[in-house]
Amino acid sequence: MSGSIKNESPKTLLVLDGVCKNFGGVIANDHVSFKLHSGEVLGLIGPNGAGKTTLINLITGIYQPTQGTITFLGQPMNGLPTHKRAMLGMGRTFQHPHLLGRCDISTNIIMGADMYNRRHGAAKEDIDGELSELLECAGLENIKMDDPIDKLSYGQQKLLEVVRVLLSQPRIMLLDEPAAGLNNREGQYVAALIKYAVSKGIGVLLIEHSMELVMSICDDITVLNFGQQIAFGTPAEIQNDEEVIHAYLGGAKNA
Repeated sequence: MSGSIKNESPKTLLVLDGVCKNFGGVIANDHVSFKLHSGEVLGLIGPNGAGKTTLINLITGIYQPTQGTITFLGQPMNGLPTHKRAMLGMGRTFQHPHLLGRCDISTNIIMGADMYNRRHGAAKEDIDGELSELLECAGLENIKMDDPIDKLSYGQQKLLEVVRVLLSQPRIMLLDEPAAGLNNREGQYVAALIKYAVSKGIGVLLIEHSMELVMSICDDITVLNFGQQIAFGTPAEIQNDEEVIHAYLGGAKNA
């Protein structure tokens, strides 16, 4: 997968080309390359410690690559700070919700609308309509906006974080284990929110350990192991890849 990538489609949103990240003598990412397109869900899977979250941190600017390039909307990202990448249309969630603990639900939600307003320079006229649709999609239509954020369960907080990102209308959305710690119903809401993003032409990069979710919703999947990209393909191809089976799925096809 390494090497130069050329002739991007007009719908290509994000390109990683030979991206490496070293922390001293530890290689967290080793020549990772892929493209993310509009309206596509790209799964990023691998064992714990494979370098998945590090890769999202590189894309969003928390870390800078040791080697390789990251391009977003045709613009090189190397050296560009996190807030400027967000303004260009990068949205992300975290393994554990990053919400304002001392604020009410409404204030937390407004942050998503505020990002939209800052990016586009004007208030969004149909914000209430979209918010209502997103909350229903997430199973949160009955929450009270003036309740403190900690009145929501852990799963509801994770879902609200995805809603908040979608409310900013990002070009790409980077989801870091959105279904971790959620029950089956909440996992279905995660899938519904991803499908909503796809319907809006948003490119989704999904880190997730729930293979049921990954295999059912991803267009393509790339697999990391010890920082190296060991496979790329459709869900069916990944399920039958011998190296993936050995490294990640337990060494047997029925694992």
